[in-house]
Amino acid sequence: MSHQLDSVVVREDVRLQIADVYLFRGQVGTVFVMTVNSSGAGGDDLGGFHSPAHYDFRIDVDGDALEDLCYRVSFGPVNRKGRQAVELRKLVGAEARERTAAGELLSWGGTDSTLKGSESVRLWAGRAADTIYVEPTVLHAMCRAIRSGHKVDLTSWRPRGARSAVARTAVYAIVLELPDSAFAGLLGAQGEIGLWATTTLATDVGGWRPINRMGQPMVQALFNPPDSERASEYSTSHPADDQSNYGELFAALVARVVAAHGAARDPVAYGESVAKMLLPDVLHYRVGSSANYGFAVRNGRDLTDNVPEVMFSLVTNRALSRGLEKGHAAGSQREDFPYVPPLPRLSITRREARTTLRERAT
Repeated sequence: MSHQLDSVVVREDVRLQIADVYLFRGQVGTVFVMTVNSSGAGGDDLGGFHSPAHYDFRIDVDGDALEDLCYRVSFGPVNRKGRQAVELRKLVGAEARERTAAGELLSWGGTDSTLKGSESVRLWAGRAADTIYVEPTVLHAMCRAIRSGHKVDLTSWRPRGARSAVARTAVYAIVLELPDSAFAGLLGAQGEIGLWATTTLATDVGGWRPINRMGQPMVQALFNPPDSERASEYSTSHPADDQSNYGELFAALVARVVAAHGAARDPVAYGESVAKMLLPDVLHYRVGSSANYGFAVRNGRDLTDNVPEVMFSLVTNRALSRGLEKGHAAGSQREDFPYVPPLPRLSITRREARTTLRERAT
């Protein structure tokens, strides 16, 4: 869970909170993963996915941070066996930007089953082990440094004492695999797509309102204080507006940290370069390639990429190890569809989660 509880709505109903987004090469095509409803988020034990709500994979194919394709997943109520009806719709062009558009029905069925649909898509939705690993002390120190403009203070912390804040955590995952033919004739010379995920909720008057969004990992957690007006506004805004809305702010926050560390000859220029890397807040990926979200190269995101360490090092412009490796994740990536790991035997419950990631980062 690299995303924070950034608004009143998601704190009240964590089924609408996007925990993480992943984008990588699968067995037969490109894999899109959205995880929500983390057991480490605290709050009431709300099982499954929200009904009625939309869980959207929004895809840009021409680099303008506007969605050209949208794959929309929606769910029915949880039945006595804990399962839900699920359907997948595809929206193209202008329809992809319309929250009320019906789109084309590609697949339907139930959760916890592999669903196949038209255009050779594969879909799975259900409970899984969380694969991210976050060191809470380092996260807290990073957030405090960004908000204060001071050095990252880890003088009392030692890597040998590292632990993951989300060990044994369970999430609800939506896994969509699209064949390469889904992008035929749509991509530019670089063969790249941009992805962000959103949740939207039906309103009493028949429309849909945006609740949460996520593209690159850790952006909200690091740059927007939880419970702040900015965090709530960011979560419901559009990536196409990110640079104008937040570019100067993000650049200034990074510049202060690297200046405090003496880690850049020109902190202002470095801050501006980081803001351009992170905004628009879209996860970029070259279709058909191996994914890797690293310090030097950011191309999609595998389920077990060490993204907190990458983000911490990017913000400070210096190596900042947090003492954790892939083995600290609650589960390992599977070789076959749906790729997300099954739940560990002992997964953390919300009652066990006495402090949330949001509280640790404050």
